[in-house]
Amino acid sequence: MARYKIIDHNPKFIPVVLDAQLMAGSFEYALDYLIDNELDLSRFDKRYKNDDTGAPAYAPAVMLKIVLLA
Repeated sequence: MARYKIIDHNPKFIPVVLDAQLMAGSFEYALDYLIDNELDLSRFDKRYKNDDTGAPAYAPAVMLKIVLLA
């Protein structure tokens, strides 16, 4: 099973709540919802081979959000 980095949505070094920045009805909110709830990204888990060794990777959902929002 793939190991992923834990993503903190409320980092302490930024005085902003990132989850509150996604306003309902915006493109960013819709993209975040679709990637987290509607897409099945489990097929990417098979490609990661960092179960026992190696550093944790960023989750495919996080990377997909970055690419699509860029």
